[in-house]
Amino acid sequence: MKGIVSIIKLTKEYLEMYELPLAELVVMADRVRRENKANYLDICTICNAKSGSCTEDCKFCAQSAHFLTDAPRYPLLGKGEIVAAARKASEVGSKRFGIVTSGRELSNEELACIIEVVEEIKNEVGIEICASLGCLDFEQFTALKDAGLTRYHHNLETSQKYFTKIVTSHTFEDRIHTIQAAFKAGLSVCSGGIIGMGESREDRISMAFTLKDLNVDCVPINVLVPIPGTPLANEFPIHVSEVLKTVSIFRLIFGNKTIKIAAGREVVLKDFQGMAFLAGANGMLMGGYLTTRGRSVTEDQAMIKEIIYAWNDSKNF
Repeated sequence: MKGIVSIIKLTKEYLEMYELPLAELVVMADRVRRENKANYLDICTICNAKSGSCTEDCKFCAQSAHFLTDAPRYPLLGKGEIVAAARKASEVGSKRFGIVTSGRELSNEELACIIEVVEEIKNEVGIEICASLGCLDFEQFTALKDAGLTRYHHNLETSQKYFTKIVTSHTFEDRIHTIQAAFKAGLSVCSGGIIGMGESREDRISMAFTLKDLNVDCVPINVLVPIPGTPLANEFPIHVSEVLKTVSIFRLIFGNKTIKIAAGREVVLKDFQGMAFLAGANGMLMGGYLTTRGRSVTEDQAMIKEIIYAWNDSKNF
């Protein structure tokens, strides 16, 4: 009973923080970031290694077979293509390379191929290797870790309460079990969600508490980019200040964890992207996403230099 009361109290406190002036909240969050993470920027690049024809009905996703979209559809890429993408990611400065596949799960043949790819990247490229391959089990995670995988990505997407409004083909608990299996196999876990899907502020905080309880290592915050053909195609865009306040509050909740700005940062934040890294973020995806293009690598590299400069200019804070 004490635990429930404590969560209710904390939820109320963080909801009240949304009412603070943005500038005040940003200063609070950046102070926590500097105290916990110093000036380390976690940069990753992902490869859409298998696209489209997904059996799941996630309402935000262009790759779902339930919706008519323009997303590309293709089977698992060849080993050479994925290794080449990892090499390119390393050359442009990414610290991590993520192999992402559509679908609920992989076939045995696909998993065997991914394992070979991970081994080759580990031996020939040397970049940290992540993956997002759907709902795997402990034995599959163990095989991937033995091959050289270091981190698994599996978003909760939203709160447990709001989840069924976004996904019905699998459960919130399915996602929890996958994360727990990855941890059991000794992998680091990256898990976050998408904001701007019609969820409430309380939903965002509830998701954050679940992730904190799971003790995930990295929390990506994606901002919905409405895709024609999906059920959320006409969702009203979330405001820039709401995104920045959410980033700040997540930093205050997660303390020393990596808070990563992912899909939607270019479309929604536009000229305010850099502000997210003064609002508590200390990680980003570089080089585009699954079905939406990001900024050029050159533009992101220039922004990274500006972020590091701002972090080191302590007189600004």
